[in-house]
Amino acid sequence: MLKIILFLACGVLIVAVTLLRAKTAMAAEADTITTSEGPLTIGLIGHGSVYFQFKGTVIQVDPYSAVGDYSVLPKADMVLISHEHYDHLDPKALALTVKLGAPVVTNAAAGAEVAGAKIMKNGDKLTLKGIHIEAVPAYNMVHKRPDGEFFHPKGVGNGYILTFGDKRVYVSGDTEDIPEMAALAGIDVAFISVNLPYTMDPEMAVHAAKLVKAKILYPYHEGDTDMAKLGALLKKAVPDTDVRIRSMK
Repeated sequence: MLKIILFLACGVLIVAVTLLRAKTAMAAEADTITTSEGPLTIGLIGHGSVYFQFKGTVIQVDPYSAVGDYSVLPKADMVLISHEHYDHLDPKALALTVKLGAPVVTNAAAGAEVAGAKIMKNGDKLTLKGIHIEAVPAYNMVHKRPDGEFFHPKGVGNGYILTFGDKRVYVSGDTEDIPEMAALAGIDVAFISVNLPYTMDPEMAVHAAKLVKAKILYPYHEGDTDMAKLGALLKKAVPDTDVRIRSMK
């Protein structure tokens, strides 16, 4: 009898821990903003990984299992992958998060590794699940590998702009402060990558913020960047922007 009681108690404990993990994963580092078509929840997982919940649809962006437990995070009705590097295209995270038959949007190089991927090139536009998506450039102009090649060559990776009701959300992907940012009109929320040496240093991020002119700005994919310094620079340089510093290593 005692063994049965202990067995049942262990079962209850396992269920409770699982539910707690799921609740924590969904609630931690999440913001909600108002749109013309209802609330948009923004989940900040870590590194380059974020998710959006809107009108019953979950969109996971660059899911990466090193920073999130995708067995308990919200399952994806759609996945966006910016490019093919391992910390953006993670087969383990993708398998855990994507619902059966859900579309996976990628750049061409990542699409070669994802069966049935919907490939978008810079400049492409499409609408999925009622959400308009634009693929925009993401590349380096300064930072290079030891062999002289750029970490992210022009024309390969994507950033994405997603439209939720009357709000436009820009997820930069791995990029520097490229000239094309000046043409990104009407951005309400922006995620700007600051992962040195692969993307932007603080001064580049400040320039990018001035180009994009977002109402709300999340520096993300932060790596070893001094976020206190970056936050201070941004708040001085773009005082009309709501700069939100979060842990996104």
